[in-house]
Amino acid sequence: MPGRVGLVTDSTSSIPASLAAQWGITVVPTQIRIGDHVRAEHNVPTEVLVRALEGNMDVATSAPDPAGFRWAYEDLAARGADEVISVHISSRQSETYEIARKAAAQSRVPVHVVDSGTTGMSLGYAVLAAARVAGAGGGARRVMDALAKRLEGSAELIYVDTLEYLRKGGRIGAATAMLGSALSLKPLLTMINGQVAPLARALGTERALRKLVDTAVQRANGRTVDIAIEHFGAEARAGKLASRVKARLPEAREITFTEVSSTIGVHLGPGAVGITVSPT
Repeated sequence: MPGRVGLVTDSTSSIPASLAAQWGITVVPTQIRIGDHVRAEHNVPTEVLVRALEGNMDVATSAPDPAGFRWAYEDLAARGADEVISVHISSRQSETYEIARKAAAQSRVPVHVVDSGTTGMSLGYAVLAAARVAGAGGGARRVMDALAKRLEGSAELIYVDTLEYLRKGGRIGAATAMLGSALSLKPLLTMINGQVAPLARALGTERALRKLVDTAVQRANGRTVDIAIEHFGAEARAGKLASRVKARLPEAREITFTEVSSTIGVHLGPGAVGITVSPT
């Protein structure tokens, strides 16, 4: 199919599998190690990972296997793509972008590798927007424009029970200033310049979640937006958050409820919830 643009991302985009399949997006999995066992993240059940984290087992994450990118690009080329856009988690959080670049250099079709500067459904919604343009016959430039527009306007708003998991994983960024806070002060985080950064603190979980919703409403600012409610081992908490968001943001075009990528979950810890605000 001449002119066809293929889309590739990594699993930290947190795109539900049904949506990835619907829009023909290839998702290359990141990897999780528990003890001496390394597996693609989709092969590690969330409940197993939560137990491992809560049991203080040795858990770590790593970028996708380079062969996964080579296979993804070759498969899209074999299916008729003559260009590929490959969009990934912030290079300040992972080696994924660099690994994708090296694989792209070996591809038989041009591959445009993009550092999204973010993760989660801020990345996911941008890739979905790009896939819709590609699916409508748009060329690489139009697809890239759609991608850039979504990435520029999106916000990740995150609640964690503790910063300890981010500290262990070395992903804490500017939020390190919040370490050492009283246990009753719950941190809210965001992504700035590709790194996890402090957003606010609140006394207790309930106040923190209310503040998270208030901030989402402020970021939406009356615009038509897509909203994602993401969680890691905290479905009930996220469900309550989703109900509040729906009531406060009736202008939302789409609300996606999803479990965040397990790779992200390892660094945020069990109980984490987040809201993605993505202007359309």
